[in-house]
Amino acid sequence: MTMTRISANPSVLTLGLLTLCMVMASRNILAELPDDAPLWALISPSSDHVGEVLVHYTLLPRLVVGILAGAGVGLAGAILQLVLRNPLAEPATLGVAAGSNLALTIATLYLPSALSAGVEWVAFAGAALALGAIMALSVRSCMSPVTVTLAGMIVSLYCGAASAVLALFHHDLLVGLFIWGAGYLDQQDWHGAAYLAPRLLALAGVAALLSRPLTMLALGDDNARGLGLSPETVRIIALLVAAGLSSVVTVTVGVIAFVGLAAPALAQACGARLTGARFVWSAAIGALLLTTADQMVLSLPITYRLFPTGAVTALFGAPLLFILIGRLRPPAAPGQLLATRTLRLRHPIIALCLLAALLGPVFWLALWVGASQDGWTVLDSTTLDLLQWRWPRALGAFCGGAMLALAGAVLQRMTGNPAASPEALGVSSGAMLGALFLLLTVAAPTRTGQIIAGSVGAFGVLILMFALSRRAGYSGDRLLLIGVALSSVTSFVMATLMSAQDPRLGQALAWLSGSTYAVRSQEALISASLLAAALLSILAIRRWLDQMALGEVAAKATGAPVNILRISLFALSSLLTAGAAILVGPLSFAGLMGPHLARLCGFRRAGGQLAASAIIGGLILLLADWIGRTVIFPFQIPAGLLATLVGGPLLLLLLGRKP
Repeated sequence: MTMTRISANPSVLTLGLLTLCMVMASRNILAELPDDAPLWALISPSSDHVGEVLVHYTLLPRLVVGILAGAGVGLAGAILQLVLRNPLAEPATLGVAAGSNLALTIATLYLPSALSAGVEWVAFAGAALALGAIMALSVRSCMSPVTVTLAGMIVSLYCGAASAVLALFHHDLLVGLFIWGAGYLDQQDWHGAAYLAPRLLALAGVAALLSRPLTMLALGDDNARGLGLSPETVRIIALLVAAGLSSVVTVTVGVIAFVGLAAPALAQACGARLTGARFVWSAAIGALLLTTADQMVLSLPITYRLFPTGAVTALFGAPLLFILIGRLRPPAAPGQLLATRTLRLRHPIIALCLLAALLGPVFWLALWVGASQDGWTVLDSTTLDLLQWRWPRALGAFCGGAMLALAGAVLQRMTGNPAASPEALGVSSGAMLGALFLLLTVAAPTRTGQIIAGSVGAFGVLILMFALSRRAGYSGDRLLLIGVALSSVTSFVMATLMSAQDPRLGQALAWLSGSTYAVRSQEALISASLLAAALLSILAIRRWLDQMALGEVAAKATGAPVNILRISLFALSSLLTAGAAILVGPLSFAGLMGPHLARLCGFRRAGGQLAASAIIGGLILLLADWIGRTVIFPFQIPAGLLATLVGGPLLLLLLGRKP
């Protein structure tokens, strides 16, 4: 039997993970038990033996909770990927974890009495509010997968940004929440397992009943209605089940993100095609993936056991995803995902010129108007010296937002995936890793050193992405999945730093939040040159993107060299993302928001949408930077976080108003 045939069977992967998990779990348990301990000590430990008590009340509950939590998150991811027809969908898409985290953050800081009723109730309230917002925004679109995906991502980013702003000002008070958010499986008794088991079993039973309706739904909404099925009802029930699975796990062990993405992808890549089979294998792989990673953490020396299991799982699961990703089949044709009804402009050139005309007054506002101890001020002849500090920051913010929005527009049009954003490339994560490595290894890191380290990290990830996706034919969705998997490495580093309370974290947090504080004049001019070159490239790539939006088969029929176009477009997006991330940090929301706002405003053709996306993304970050440095003067809020807080509701409002 060849290796190809072996890897195509999910039972082989599951058996391998099971064997590794059993070996490591046995080793960890036997290391704590006394040599003469009887077998029944696992069930009825003697109070005179600390090892028996430790195994019964700590190791065994942790093992069971890992199995249950991994299975629940894996099943939730499988449901979401089927319902939303998106290989990037996972429990975080619904904003449940982010909503829980924000609710706990607010309660910890301002309503500690609410926690006395039970932490899980506060977390459930946050999850319910996040899910309710998504449902309310998606009802008018008949629970369209595109609208649900976008609403979920925006709610998740918004809640995450709000939590991050509170963390910047109250970092020391939220240490316990950082540990919870990183995904720790530590147990002190059987309460967690007893809480998870009945709830997950009940939700899994409902998921089993949904197997046949979801199979019918995969045929298309019209065909499903012809068979007597209500697509909207099925989607609502499925989303509620997925949200229930995710929220139950989240309130018990914290945020376990990567398993929900990797387990369904691995199950499908190994050959699980039918809905019921995907549910079963996704749950099994998720359970074993999380439990095996947790047993690896327990096998480490005790000084390293603070590593969060949720983050370590990404390090363990990412290589498996890289190996099998070539077998992954996209769940929907690219053109279908963006086929939503939007306004179409009759004169897009005029609209684009009017949009560009906004640059003048907004730049004037950012440069000439500010706040001081005496209130709002406008520069005059005595304060003109402030311009030398303001213009690099304003130009850097605009260029950073414009480059990310342009990169996001290219990715979304090329892949047809509304969830595609520059962060999914993994390039910005590479830049973050490079900068963090410099911060942790050099006593006095300089701005030039940070730029060089970020550049090395970004382009190293870019080269790795192309090397890993070569066998997959440079497929858009597969490249994005590889990028997400590589981004998980950054998540591991950040989760470890947050939970370990590294004193150097304050500087990193400001940059990671999208800060323009340190932008110098030379850097701003270089970024402007890079943006200008990218805008000029629109003339060359607009025809390519219009062809790619038709789907791979249609694009090849028109004579387009699909693989070469993918490589070129991904390289352009990566360069823009790297430039923005190195300059001002990962300003996450502009890359997602700019393209969708441009599309909702009526820019449908590639050339107009790309140019409008760049202008909108730049304006968003420029305004966010100005508001961030003036609204709570003398304190400041990073532009990346403020753009999410201010821009999120705007995009949600526009999505909710669309029929």
